Amino acid sequence: MSPKAEAYTSVPQKDAETIAIMDMGEPDKENNGEKTVAPNDTIELKPKMTLLNGVTVIVGSIIGSGIFVSPSGVLMNTGSVNMALVVWITSGIFSMIGAYCYAELGCMIKKTGADYAYIMVALGDFLAFIRLWVECMIIRPCTVAIVALTFSIYAVKYFFPECDPPDEAVRILAASCICILAFVNCWDVSWATAVQDIFTYAKLLALFIIIATGIVQLGRGQTQNFTWDDTETDITKIALSFYSGLFAYNGWNYLNFVIPEMKDPVNDLPKAIAISIVLVTVVYTLTNIAFYTTLSVPEVLGSEAVAATFAEVMYGPMAFMIPIFVAMSTFGGVNGILLTSSRLFYAGACEGQMPEILSMIQVSKMTPAPAVIVVALLSLGYLCSSDIFALINYVGFATWISIGLAVLCLPWLRWKHPEWNRPLKVNLIFPILYIIATIFITIVPMIAKPKETGIGVVIILTGVPVYFLFVAWRNKPVFIRKFLDSTTKIIQQLLMTSPS
Repeated sequence: MSPKAEAYTSVPQKDAETIAIMDMGEPDKENNGEKTVAPNDTIELKPKMTLLNGVTVIVGSIIGSGIFVSPSGVLMNTGSVNMALVVWITSGIFSMIGAYCYAELGCMIKKTGADYAYIMVALGDFLAFIRLWVECMIIRPCTVAIVALTFSIYAVKYFFPECDPPDEAVRILAASCICILAFVNCWDVSWATAVQDIFTYAKLLALFIIIATGIVQLGRGQTQNFTWDDTETDITKIALSFYSGLFAYNGWNYLNFVIPEMKDPVNDLPKAIAISIVLVTVVYTLTNIAFYTTLSVPEVLGSEAVAATFAEVMYGPMAFMIPIFVAMSTFGGVNGILLTSSRLFYAGACEGQMPEILSMIQVSKMTPAPAVIVVALLSLGYLCSSDIFALINYVGFATWISIGLAVLCLPWLRWKHPEWNRPLKVNLIFPILYIIATIFITIVPMIAKPKETGIGVVIILTGVPVYFLFVAWRNKPVFIRKFLDSTTKIIQQLLMTSPS
């Protein structure tokens, strides 16, 4: 681990110190016009993202696999269509409240790393590392694996119309998706944001086609499935339904991870959050309504790809178009998660809580290439399991503990540092409501699914010895320090990176 660089301070964020300057002038013709660093440039992440890029990062990260996988997961635990719709709408409102709280924190602490940075400022190194460990080892790579698996299922659906595709083929295609997008994110940030923009429009087009079909179906009086029949009365199962519902909204906080790369974060961050989450909540609700105008409860529960089943019933020979659009949607979702996740690893390394190599920037492309590669490798590891709903339960438990802790930072910092500049200030009732709801959706499912939550707790606790051995223990023996330094230098030379 690298030594901790600089303690967090309140806004404004200080510019990165120039550590490595490459003394180059004009582009080298022998280097095929490769972009090099000018004499007065710093090796750092550059602010290139506009409000539109911010909206597409959030929308593209949220609308990945969730809306195409979670309808079955929500309905499985609610029992009735009407209760399922209540969970979808409530999940959107819940996400909006959390995002509103994050907007204040993001405008006040303009650091890469989002909730990791906020916990570092408010609650100290240890809890920040546990948050970092949970996010890096469980949440992000597991989410990438889920979305990539969903991409694969829909991408091969056309070739296996009457049966489930081979599990090995699905996982190989998911691995290919992750590797391709890891390359794109290593090569150029503008490439990654362009992919995000294009595939966000594609996924919205697919959903608007489904919604338009649903409106036509409603006009024909197809409302027979909208009932409260068989609504689940077990409160623990209702709480579990929120894991699937909230998983579909997962990604609303991802823009906070790339705040230093936004051109005008104070103005654009709150606007991007508001536009994105309102849009997603409306789209999700209308999409679910469209599904249930055509598919009955048993049909939804029996379908691994709800949108594909809906298309087969409604579109006849053109049904293949929806799986293609869904595959594009989830492909863009993987890209958005890789784009933002790598910045979390980068932020942790800059604070000395992750290996030093992850804090380095590729000198010609100005991308955090080592961090991107590590996220991709961890995600490939989670492809050993193709049980999407088991993965969702692991992610849900870890996610809401971590995000609830980050939201707790808002009232804590109000009390500890009332003098800090806050361009946006939310009413304290919102973080209080959010924290109470988070406690409910993390504690209640522990009763219903003790095995999954127990595994999640064990994985979280594995971060404790890691923290004391690799972060808190500063005076390591000389041979260990030499080994770590030499390993870092070898990887640095291999990837052509420099400290940021």
